[in-house]
Amino acid sequence: MSKWQQVKLNDIVYIKTGKLDSNAAEANGIYPFFTCDPQTLRINSWAYDQEAVLLAGNNASGNYTAKYYNGKFNAYQRTYIICSKNENNLSTRFFAYALNLNLQYLKTISSGATTKFLTLSMLNNLSIPLPPIEVQRKIADVLSAYDDLIENNRKQIKLLEEAAQRLYKEWFIDLRFSGHENTPITDGIPEGWERKKLCDIIEYEIGGGWGSDSPTNTEDEAGYVIRGTDINGITNGDISTIPFRYHVKSNLSSRMLIHGDIIFEVSGGSRTEGVGKTLLVTDQLLSRFYAPVICASFCKLIRLNNSDLSYYLAVSLKHWREIGRIGEFEKKSASSIINYRWKDFLNQQKVLIPSEKIIEKYNDIEMSIYNKIITFSIMIEEARLTRDRLLPKLITGELEVK
Repeated sequence: MSKWQQVKLNDIVYIKTGKLDSNAAEANGIYPFFTCDPQTLRINSWAYDQEAVLLAGNNASGNYTAKYYNGKFNAYQRTYIICSKNENNLSTRFFAYALNLNLQYLKTISSGATTKFLTLSMLNNLSIPLPPIEVQRKIADVLSAYDDLIENNRKQIKLLEEAAQRLYKEWFIDLRFSGHENTPITDGIPEGWERKKLCDIIEYEIGGGWGSDSPTNTEDEAGYVIRGTDINGITNGDISTIPFRYHVKSNLSSRMLIHGDIIFEVSGGSRTEGVGKTLLVTDQLLSRFYAPVICASFCKLIRLNNSDLSYYLAVSLKHWREIGRIGEFEKKSASSIINYRWKDFLNQQKVLIPSEKIIEKYNDIEMSIYNKIITFSIMIEEARLTRDRLLPKLITGELEVK
């Protein structure tokens, strides 16, 4: 129970919505583009320049997001833009945390069958605690310190990912690998290297599963399910949204992820992002889960016949996606769903396989980079969990700030 006065949003905030279609997003855009996607997209034009909380107005499962932002941005037509009527009465930063504390409640009252949505009336009638403004600012300072730590670690991850891509391009695109000065090149291929079809280096591949949200007579084996939409979040420290489900024993055992596997998204991507997001699975990653892990049915599990190539292929796939080679095998329908010509991709796409000596040297460097990424990811997760434990205690006044 809060010790602070409860106030309806209608009395303390202004609420409006964005005006753009979600497909207005632009890759590598200058400004944030807030939609109902958990990930903030980008766009090259801005319509708002202010301090606000951006609340997703609809979601298939009712798992809404509320994000604080101050500056130039744009917004989807079903995203609520919420601003304080008076910063001396309600701090927008504090409000962002107070609203996040109510997201589960908003899920329970939201409307809709196939897609859940929030109405203006629901929001106007929502009540939040309203401490004195000095207390609000102190609470926001405490919680935002964790958000700043999370953001700094994300920046470190981005720098490491860029370093991994630079190393890959230098060694395997520009062919300036370790020892290149003394390696003969014939027909564009260094001595001891060869080109192979993807299908020739894959030992095992299978589509993912989904299972049930509760155990049944046949689906009684517990396991986590990584979806394509989870991949970016995993890299950035968020495994909290990964579904925990129940599976037929044979389905789980045939899809259980192990060190060196690669998850490849083959369906469901947006027209802006496309499909083809990938995730390298390592023991360090799997240790963060307390049950077996599989990928979802819109993804593929790739297991190589030489696990030493896993780091190399994982970075290759990201590079191919960046330059559009992955997109060549997309199959776009009239709907927003994008599928993938998986078999054509495996049988037609060729990969340059370096010599064992070069792969060994590359793995030493790449493994170090990837382990640092996972370490920063774990630090993000720990900061987020600590922040989320403090959030309800601070907002309700159970824990005092000084």
